[in-house]
Amino acid sequence: MIPNFYSGDFAGELVVDGMNVKERTTAELAAHVGLVFQNPENQLFSLSIERDVAFGPENMGLSRDETRKRVDWALDATGITDLKDKPPYELSGGQQQRAAIAAVLAMQPKVIILDEPTSFLDPKSALEILDVVSTLNKQLGITIVLVEHRLDIVSRHANRVIVMDDGKIVLDGTPREVYGEQARLIGIGLPRVTTLFHLLRKEGLEFSQTPTTVDEAAIELRKMLSK
Repeated sequence: MIPNFYSGDFAGELVVDGMNVKERTTAELAAHVGLVFQNPENQLFSLSIERDVAFGPENMGLSRDETRKRVDWALDATGITDLKDKPPYELSGGQQQRAAIAAVLAMQPKVIILDEPTSFLDPKSALEILDVVSTLNKQLGITIVLVEHRLDIVSRHANRVIVMDDGKIVLDGTPREVYGEQARLIGIGLPRVTTLFHLLRKEGLEFSQTPTTVDEAAIELRKMLSK
């Protein structure tokens, strides 16, 4: 996207699916990497969800039959087949976000980047969207890059967390590796359950591991109470 759509300096080397991005057009890269915007209203523009989902495959020059097959598959994968004839403005925020994901999914990219997809959603809708994204990752093998500040709801899905500060990587590892004492000291907004266990340790309680999710916390508390 930089410097083609956004101003900024491009330094170093970036390779995506074997392609040097400096040597490829944005259109070529879009066939391999899909981007879901923070606000789905910026991505949906047609009079029906079905037309929005078909837009990408049609612009890739795919046949009518192949486009039809991909649209049906993407709608089914995101659980919104029953909404295909609805205009975007009649949908809830969570439904719009599913539609935006389906529109990207129909192009069958190898990587999907989601820019804070839960920022406009209530907790229940946010959890549902992340469940959809996690399913795409596990069942279809699509690499998911998720930009998100709400660590409480993403920790149970993420297998790698990268924390950035002022454009630089400061922490990189599994959720449990990243949510340690160093993360607390540099002021990262840790999941509440992780913060709770850091406080309990200060009070002298010992646990086999610091949980990153509520389910993990329940296991640790049961272990402690059974001693």
